[in-house]
Amino acid sequence: MFLQNAIPAETADLATAAGLPRPGTARSIIEFERVAVAYGRDAAATQALAESSFRIDEGDFIALVGPSGCGKSTILKLVAGLLKATSGHVFVARREVGAEDVRIGMAFQNPTLLPWLSIRKNVMLPLKIAHPFRKDWRQKRNGEYRDRADALLAKVGLLDFADKFPWQLSGGMQQRASLCRALIHEPTLLLLDEPFGALDQFTREELWATLQTLWMERRPTVLLVTHDLRESAFLANRIMVMSARPGRILVDERVDFPRPRTLDTTVQPEFTNLTHALRGLIVAARSGAGGQS
Repeated sequence: MFLQNAIPAETADLATAAGLPRPGTARSIIEFERVAVAYGRDAAATQALAESSFRIDEGDFIALVGPSGCGKSTILKLVAGLLKATSGHVFVARREVGAEDVRIGMAFQNPTLLPWLSIRKNVMLPLKIAHPFRKDWRQKRNGEYRDRADALLAKVGLLDFADKFPWQLSGGMQQRASLCRALIHEPTLLLLDEPFGALDQFTREELWATLQTLWMERRPTVLLVTHDLRESAFLANRIMVMSARPGRILVDERVDFPRPRTLDTTVQPEFTNLTHALRGLIVAARSGAGGQS
């Protein structure tokens, strides 16, 4: 099973024991070539991401886990084009970031819905902004685009709340709407930064199932940043474990639990062994960096 007997005493040995990032057989959608990021300059510079190389294949569901401050969100920002690498090259859809538009959906720990718009209009917002949908906005907003939003809201149980405002919905319902908004424009990439971190455990587990269903139906490439090891094991088909700052990929391994996964999956010995192994890796990584977070 995943990372079996792969927790030696020294953090530096973890990568060798588990087998560092290996290329997949599918077409790659994200590639990092010797990418590093430092904030600040000269003596005041802080190395956020150590030189890293890896690839993510089309349709992968990747979970990035590691100690706080290890560079997980930095990787997300690099992929989104919100941050420029200090060195190295980031390729998305086989082109360097910035060379060509790639449709990206994003969801964060807070839903960031616009309070003056209804849930339906919040969900439809990317169609008003993103190419190529925006050119047809005026003609399709009350027809095809509205139907597209309603179909997604129905899938997550929110169709009856389409005309409500965000402040009239619970946190979990707002996060469901946020997922719909992230998916409505059929993104190539779905970037998720702790999307369920502010929710209670029961709501979080419900949304795991919701996200899994949406991914199985649409198969975008997903990059999920999370501190929840159960969440990563439930959702991902690959888990990448990062070291403490300056972050680097220690382990990159596949997770092959059958889908659809259910809460019963999370109490199976194999699942429990996986989360314990992940925890051991992260504790060892923090210890190897002097407890830096």
